[in-house]
Amino acid sequence: MIKTLGELKASGYKSKSVKEELRENLIKQLKSKEEGFEGVLGYDETVIPELQTAILSRHNILLLGLRGQAKTRIARLMVNLLDEYIPYVEGSEIFDDPLNPISWFAKSEIAAKGEDTPIAWLHRSERYTEKLATPDVTVADLVGDIDPIKAATLKLTYNDERVIHFGLIPRAHRGIFVINELPDLQARIQVALFNMLQEKDIQIRGFKLRLPLDIQFVFTANPEDYTNRGSIVTPLKDRIESQILTHYPKTIDVSRAITFQEARLSPQQKSLIEVDGLLKNLIEQVAFEARKSEFIDQKSGVSARLTISAYENLVSTAERRMLISEEEKTFARISDLIGIIPAITGKIELVYEGELEGPIHVANKLISNAIKTLFAQYFPDPEKIKKTKVTNPYQDIIDWFTAGNKLDINDALSTEEYAMILNHVPGLKTVVQEFHKKLSDNQKLLLMEFVLHGLAEYSQLNKNIMNGGFAFSDMFGSLFNSSFEQDEDDELDDEDFR
Repeated sequence: MIKTLGELKASGYKSKSVKEELRENLIKQLKSKEEGFEGVLGYDETVIPELQTAILSRHNILLLGLRGQAKTRIARLMVNLLDEYIPYVEGSEIFDDPLNPISWFAKSEIAAKGEDTPIAWLHRSERYTEKLATPDVTVADLVGDIDPIKAATLKLTYNDERVIHFGLIPRAHRGIFVINELPDLQARIQVALFNMLQEKDIQIRGFKLRLPLDIQFVFTANPEDYTNRGSIVTPLKDRIESQILTHYPKTIDVSRAITFQEARLSPQQKSLIEVDGLLKNLIEQVAFEARKSEFIDQKSGVSARLTISAYENLVSTAERRMLISEEEKTFARISDLIGIIPAITGKIELVYEGELEGPIHVANKLISNAIKTLFAQYFPDPEKIKKTKVTNPYQDIIDWFTAGNKLDINDALSTEEYAMILNHVPGLKTVVQEFHKKLSDNQKLLLMEFVLHGLAEYSQLNKNIMNGGFAFSDMFGSLFNSSFEQDEDDELDDEDFR
């Protein structure tokens, strides 16, 4: 390992800027067909190519998108394009390049020790600095400030640059500096930023210091913030060469892959609880329904974290039932979707109409819409059957409920009880077997319950949410009973005249 400036020069080492470093390593990566930005899914044909173009162009980058679109993750993964180690003048607080020092400390160290100047090595993981923009961030935090204690201790005047205590940006010299939620920065601080981007100098309390910092800037922002909480000042935006728009997953498959990758499940949950692909698709469909719902603020967005949290809750709901029922294994059911409601309500911003409906009602509506959307992909559409002369495959099921029968499914049912209740409904198992031939016993039961929920969403059955589950009954009988009860309430009795 090289330890002195003389040894470094003898090795043939050549200085290069951080942007050149990123560019050269990206070129190697592209030529070798290596995958970059591992773990960022759904951006292969959109965001990643634009990001690579910006890096090849040596641009500072603004990632613009709604919450939960992997903006910060992308910025953090750029570290992998840096060299594994770089040399710096040992003791330098801004990691000066030994061949191109910019600080007083490094220059004086080299002037005093020459070829014997000690050299240290910096790993790429230490060359990443990230700051969340908040209203209380100051210029001193980012750029630096005069340290009166240092001045008094070293007996220096304020004209000496050694009295400066460097902020986060100078300390990110030769690395990547990320500011999240850029519009939240006060305008005067943004002005200080673009001065550093363009003029390469820093100004602290009237102290002007030429400091040609070598930094790859990456900014993230939410489009809504331009109008709600702040904005990016025009001169700064003009100096950020590439603006890249991020987006939510465009397909269920990509969304599922993200959820599966990010969900935190214990080994016991993975081995003891079976989750069918239907339920995984339903959870993703909930997010897709939310992103077009009239009750949800679309400017705020629906984060990918919604489906991750929902999937974790679904598994935990099934796990809780398994523990209560003292079963060794179990599988997630459609009725377990009631357990994902807390994950939904905590991840959506409601508009006025949504507030009137209430977050729980909106969450249930999203689940209902997801079931209705996917039901037609698994079974014949009940609405289309009505318009044709084709025999209704659901008729036996509907007739059973029309006869006054009811069915309750709650989260306390063991697998045996769950199967017994579903098998009691005539025609239910037949419908599943007719349209899905090769199924396990658990999948049959899951789809049998799915048929009930699907028919309810298509107004063929009535479904009521009860504590810990659902109650199914005849659609028209329920309407009649409801009207009859209302009529009874409307009748006048003696007490109304007292």
